[in-house]
Amino acid sequence: MPAQRSRTERWRESLQQIYQRGGGIEFTLDSHRAAAPGNAAHHADVPDLMWRVRVIGLSESEILVEHAGAAGVSVPLSPGSDIIGVLAVGQNRWMFQSRLLGPADGASPWGGASRGLRLAMPHKVERCPRRDFLRVSTAELHLPKVECWPLLNPMSVSLAEAANRVVIHGLEAGTSDGSGIGQSTLPEVGPRFHGQLMNIGGGGLGLIFSKEDASAADRCRLVWMRIDLRPIIPAPLAVTARLVHKHLDSEQNVIAGAAFDFSFNQSHRDFVVEQILRYVDTVAPLAHAKAA
Repeated sequence: MPAQRSRTERWRESLQQIYQRGGGIEFTLDSHRAAAPGNAAHHADVPDLMWRVRVIGLSESEILVEHAGAAGVSVPLSPGSDIIGVLAVGQNRWMFQSRLLGPADGASPWGGASRGLRLAMPHKVERCPRRDFLRVSTAELHLPKVECWPLLNPMSVSLAEAANRVVIHGLEAGTSDGSGIGQSTLPEVGPRFHGQLMNIGGGGLGLIFSKEDASAADRCRLVWMRIDLRPIIPAPLAVTARLVHKHLDSEQNVIAGAAFDFSFNQSHRDFVVEQILRYVDTVAPLAHAKAA
């Protein structure tokens, strides 16, 4: 039996290893096939926001994970929603379809009312090709694009992030045409480079930079970035982050973990959380409708 096929058929062992090591999986709301023509989330270019969550329990029928979060805030997700999950071990990635079953009963060992979020154990997984690492025969995920700049003067982010809030709120209210999205809204930064948002967790982000942008990412620690969640969020969402760890994958891309940094503008945290919740509120009903 070929090695790849053997690993795929033994995916439960990989999931068990992830649990035993305190690792995590990723998932996104599966809304694309449920979206109706004319709905904003029907557009083929709508990005998939991936949540990275730690696996905290396993049974024959369920995966127990920590609650999805953003910038330290728990994100409510509706029971019954269909999801697409990603299981990664080393350079190998598998995708699967599952469903949110709701919160687990009992107290959390980390505090709070709920122990975690229950996912239905998938019946099977499908290995992702190396070059199309989020595509399988039944689904394809589209990672959000991210513009990045080395932040030269952290004290300059306040005005730029305030301008970002004005533009997005104006577009949401229909009082702006988006003309404020441009060079004038940047803080003091270095040359731009590009990446993709792999996942979001309670306190940070997972990013991937192609080998063309790898050197720029490798030299950078404090980053000002704009995350493109259009058309759900009408303009790219600005946020400051610290790149805390980086490594090269087999394709010479840089995989980076970043921590949100609101120390230069504490008021921007609430706005970032507000927009992420807005994304979830828009996409979640579609995933739930598909499940129904």
